[in-house]
Amino acid sequence: MTTATTVPDPGSLTPAAARAALRAGTRGPTSGWCVGYAQVNLIAVPVDWAYDVLLFCQRNPKPCPVLDVTDAGSARTVLAPDADLRTDLPGYRVWRDGVLTEQPTEVTTFWRDDLVCFLLGCSFTFDTALAEAWLPLRHVEQQCNVSMYTTNRQCRPAGRVHGPLVVSMRPIPNDLVDSAVRLTARMPSVHGAPVHTGDPAVLGIADLARPDFGDPVRAHADDVPVFWACGVTPQAAVVASRPPFAITHQPGQMFITDIPDTDYKIC
Repeated sequence: MTTATTVPDPGSLTPAAARAALRAGTRGPTSGWCVGYAQVNLIAVPVDWAYDVLLFCQRNPKPCPVLDVTDAGSARTVLAPDADLRTDLPGYRVWRDGVLTEQPTEVTTFWRDDLVCFLLGCSFTFDTALAEAWLPLRHVEQQCNVSMYTTNRQCRPAGRVHGPLVVSMRPIPNDLVDSAVRLTARMPSVHGAPVHTGDPAVLGIADLARPDFGDPVRAHADDVPVFWACGVTPQAAVVASRPPFAITHQPGQMFITDIPDTDYKIC
């Protein structure tokens, strides 16, 4: 098994080559992979929970922007027609009654014919736009996962599905925060503009050095913490809502699509 950081120049890989590497055993966060192509979050639930999840996403579009929904039992998506959602991510999480029970590297043995997959926009997609505008990405510089936190803000509930908002955090130089807000606001399908800038206590976050998901990211002296809605929010909803079964991605270890980032940018 190899890790993401040992793959030579993962940013230059095509999506198909990246998925092949992941299928072959490469593991780790996918931030910085396949520069110019969108990455997405995954949650799969039984069909009798699918409407509640879809309604939850519709009511909470910032953390849960839906880019595709599969037919029941299908592991295929129009976002990458030759891919297999059961094998082509670095890591998965399997949940039973809201409890994390397994963290496999593929889920073919866990797959069920009644599962509906939701593919949700991911903030890794707008990292390209930030980098092209010369905004530093500290998690990429430090070759680690982005920091993610469960907040004190509750999402709007939908049927049986409820739970708190999860956010990702990027330290941004103070004089570039306005640029980060402007650039990401043009990409609402991948979380859009930040939900908060500055004091993490406003979101109920006590210590930035102790993220709930991902890795601690070291800030520079002039950096400001900037928080975006995060596609790990459905995983927090799984814990709160306790569906009988669900499969999700490992936070920060995304499904890489064939769709260019620019397809999700509003001109």
